[in-house]
Amino acid sequence: MAFPTIHEVSTPRTPAGPSRQPSRAQQRAAQQRRIQERRRRQRRRLLPVVAILITLGLVGWYVTKPKGSTSSAPVTTPSTTTTTAPPYSPPPVKSAVSTINSTEGQWTPKSTFAPGPPSVLTTEFQPTPSNPNIVVYAAWMRTSSTQLALYPGYKGPGPSNLDRGPEQVPASGLPNLLATFNSGFYEADTSAGFYAHGTLYFPMVPGKATVVSYQDGSVDIVNWTGGSTPPANVAMARQNLNLLVDNSQPTSTVGIGADWGITLGGVPAVPRTALGIDAKGNLIYATAVDQTAASLAQIMIQLGCVRAMQLDINPAWPIYVTYSGPSAAGPILYVPNSQQTANRFLFSSTKDFFALFQRVPGVVQQPW
Repeated sequence: MAFPTIHEVSTPRTPAGPSRQPSRAQQRAAQQRRIQERRRRQRRRLLPVVAILITLGLVGWYVTKPKGSTSSAPVTTPSTTTTTAPPYSPPPVKSAVSTINSTEGQWTPKSTFAPGPPSVLTTEFQPTPSNPNIVVYAAWMRTSSTQLALYPGYKGPGPSNLDRGPEQVPASGLPNLLATFNSGFYEADTSAGFYAHGTLYFPMVPGKATVVSYQDGSVDIVNWTGGSTPPANVAMARQNLNLLVDNSQPTSTVGIGADWGITLGGVPAVPRTALGIDAKGNLIYATAVDQTAASLAQIMIQLGCVRAMQLDINPAWPIYVTYSGPSAAGPILYVPNSQQTANRFLFSSTKDFFALFQRVPGVVQQPW
């Protein structure tokens, strides 16, 4: 019997043991891995769809965007539109007499060489149905763009040893001259205050109607309640009789003829002039023939005056002059009067008068 060699001796195999089951933790981990793998597959399937949607959106925006737009999103620009109210002008005046003249009662710009909105407007209308021959000549003056000044004449308002100034429109004021018009009574006819260019020619009288120009350039027509000397904020003051209109109503004495001056020939109705102020602080001058104080008050109310004072009366004195250009070029006698001339206040004047200048920047100062 042969015996195997040492090399032929084999190691006996270990029999296999029983099969081992995975633990619960291992099962849960395996399940989690399967879920994550499923989600990754779903995301990979969705990526092409998302890419297509993004591409379609970009194409649609590019087609519909406003031409020339470089923004990636619509931009809303807030509205910056502003409106500016036109400069104020007085309303038309209704004539008491039917007329085919379409311009009657309409305001017409004068002295239009000055820049900005018109500073002087004029109109004519018929105030009396029973007498269509009576015509009111009125001038409206924009106080925000003008400066009112007062000048003595060589006789009016009365005798004085004080410097009377140029007694005409001064040369320094000619470049900005817009209008000139008559003032009030002589001092001998009625006691009244007169203050101009820092000089008190006659003391102020309480209770008198007064046109006042202030240092800030504003003007007013008031019942004077101050003392005999104007305060420091007053640049000019001229008194004449009592108020003709107050609170847009005739004052209580308009029916007393003797209170409103001595008339030529003693007749009650004569040419009369007045100066008023409207609710916005603008001045209004008016004149007409055949007027009593009461009828003149009604004219000033019809023109929109809240307060008004009578100025001079009788045929010789009504005058209102406008100019066609600077430096008093082309004077125009707006109020018809055969006893006056258009260049009346460009040389020495008998009576005192008002001058209206275009307001210039800086300190308000009356040319002298």
